[in-house]
Amino acid sequence: MSFVLPAFAVVPVTATALFLAQQPTGGNNTDNGGQGEDFGKSSPVGFLLLIVFLVVVGFLVRSMTKHLKRVPGSFDTDEAAALEAEAAAAKAESSAAAPSAKPAK
Repeated sequence: MSFVLPAFAVVPVTATALFLAQQPTGGNNTDNGGQGEDFGKSSPVGFLLLIVFLVVVGFLVRSMTKHLKRVPGSFDTDEAAALEAEAAAAKAESSAAAPSAKPAK
């Protein structure tokens, strides 16, 4: 959804936006836009939080490495075991499909 202004409203909106975006001028202007003396400096609490995050990430990596060591290298089944299962299934099917011969009395 887009917001469209009519043509007669474009100039006043543009002029108002330019007026509000300008820094106030004056002789004793102490407003520096929120960038005071401590702007951009970190505190010891921030550094401590960063260290805690790094330690937590280290434990997560260690735990993930343990879990990944338990994962098998391949999820494919052994081919010999698969051939044996096929042979056993074929033998079971052939014995079930063959009619049992009952001796006639």
